[in-house]
Amino acid sequence: MTDPDIPDFSGLEGGEEQAAEDVVREVVNWYNVQLLAERRAPVPDDERIEELKAGREAALADQAQLVTADPEDAARVAEVYATRLKELKES
Repeated sequence: MTDPDIPDFSGLEGGEEQAAEDVVREVVNWYNVQLLAERRAPVPDDERIEELKAGREAALADQAQLVTADPEDAARVAEVYATRLKELKES
């Protein structure tokens, strides 16, 4: 059974690697939007900014690793990041 709140990238051309790259990119974009909003806040929370930057950097590092990932690793990354994206959007 699939969760309707988790994006299904399985039908995209490029297989698991493309699905993983797409969902990681969505997570990176989420962090970018949050960083921008926090920096523009009347009183930016420096601790939150650092947490957001760390999360974004981790996602970018995982994205870079996808270049050499095999389909199984890419599928695992896609699943992890789809779950993370759902959690981030719910918070």
